[in-house]
Amino acid sequence: MLWTWRIQTIGSDRVAFQLGPRAGRHRMRRSFTSALAASALAAGAAACGPAHALPPSVSLAAVTRPPRVATTVLAGPPDVVAASAASRLFASSPLVVVANADREADLARGADRAERAHAPLLLLSPRRQRAATTLAARVALRTETRALAARAVLDVGVSRTLLSAELPSLQVITAATALPHRGAPTPLTNVVMLVHRGYTNTGTTAAVATARAAGVQVITVAGFDPRADPSAISALSAARPQHVIAVGAGFGSTRLLAVRVAVAATGVQLPGGGDVLLPMHRLLALYGYPGTPALGALGEQSLSASVARIHRIAAAYRPLSSVPVVPTFEIIATVAQANPGPDGSYSYESAVSSLRPWVRRATQAGMYVVLDLQPGRASLLAQARRYRSLLQLPDVGLALDPEWKLQPGQLPLRQIGNVAISEVNGVVRWLAGLTARYHLPQKLLVLHQFRLSMISDEQRLDTRHDDLAIVIHMDGQGTPEDKLQTWQAVTRNAPAGVFFGWKNFFVKDHPTLSPQQTMANSPKPVMISYQ
Repeated sequence: MLWTWRIQTIGSDRVAFQLGPRAGRHRMRRSFTSALAASALAAGAAACGPAHALPPSVSLAAVTRPPRVATTVLAGPPDVVAASAASRLFASSPLVVVANADREADLARGADRAERAHAPLLLLSPRRQRAATTLAARVALRTETRALAARAVLDVGVSRTLLSAELPSLQVITAATALPHRGAPTPLTNVVMLVHRGYTNTGTTAAVATARAAGVQVITVAGFDPRADPSAISALSAARPQHVIAVGAGFGSTRLLAVRVAVAATGVQLPGGGDVLLPMHRLLALYGYPGTPALGALGEQSLSASVARIHRIAAAYRPLSSVPVVPTFEIIATVAQANPGPDGSYSYESAVSSLRPWVRRATQAGMYVVLDLQPGRASLLAQARRYRSLLQLPDVGLALDPEWKLQPGQLPLRQIGNVAISEVNGVVRWLAGLTARYHLPQKLLVLHQFRLSMISDEQRLDTRHDDLAIVIHMDGQGTPEDKLQTWQAVTRNAPAGVFFGWKNFFVKDHPTLSPQQTMANSPKPVMISYQ
């Protein structure tokens, strides 16, 4: 009668040990702890003879597990990144692959072996192995193989002697053909890994191989912000992952990455693609108040004609722009007026219902919309909150017009208004919070300016919010020389972290600049309005 034995992984810390006749009518099964299993495997390995082979009856199935946290950024030296990816995706793996990090061919071969074997890929640099500075890397290798309960290591271009010295308790295999049958572990379908497209190093290659071995979807990103890549947005939206691992310090903090992934995972994109507004787009806006020609070009024609007009203007800029040109409406939502009105603010606040048809039609036509506030004596924040339902839309931004901000005792058209930076920053914080709460694409905030006095203490402008793209918009009118001087003053004195916009007037400029002349300004304006 012939008897056989077999070791099979059932969990991260238990195996089943079966003993019975091959033909067998009588079969016994006993369950042992991993310590007993380890001794059994060691005995089997000793019995199998050569160091490059394992008994064909030994199962090398690994056990995967999702990361303990929802968002992770892996950064550091390549061997640390490789080990970190393994520790976050595998609870145990009797087999690990260790590749020579010094040779590209060995690294590529190691990645292929790891994916085929459903095993994590770790790295070792024999060329640096003799240096004392690599002690931490060697300790990390030993620590990780112990954490994975590894029993065998597949050597890809390192050295059996070196690996045996570093990992004396593991059996070193040098030929992939000597590996026994391996079953695939449970794939981690609720995990994705983000990597920078075209920016690869040995650590990234190892992490990707380990991720694919664990059944993790790998999404490449054109840069380090998934919101800026339309294809990454589509992939994240389809995957709806519970866990995201990003490889590379460029992805930022885990908190920043979590916020950006939450936006991208909605699948909503801005006109022109992506969820980052600037500098990924150039806005061409028609400015004014619907139905009132005296307040700007937007009011000189019907809604349909306004859509057609700004599309024609935007088309002239497309050959001059390296990024998508987005036709835009800049609608005056609150209008400065000569009489105080019921609230004494000298500002007429349009009803949301009157603006909604213009917003809806524009966004349906692939346009962006900006709501402009001329506050009079009213609070800018209070007026912004009035249009919250419209600002919750992904393609609607906000503009503040300090020219029409009145201090107590002041009246419209008697002086150029100004606003305290504290009031502006209050709007900044509120708008950024609104954008973050609803996982909206980056939202535009425009600050109109043609005199430096219009925004007091401008250098204290809060530009820290990743959710917002802030534009200081030069509203000067007159000759090209006058406008250029204003432009230079505005751009020279602006705080860091802002973009710049330019306004062309059909009547009050002498003459109105052509698209080529407008785009010749430095820096190139990211928003160009026509009034």
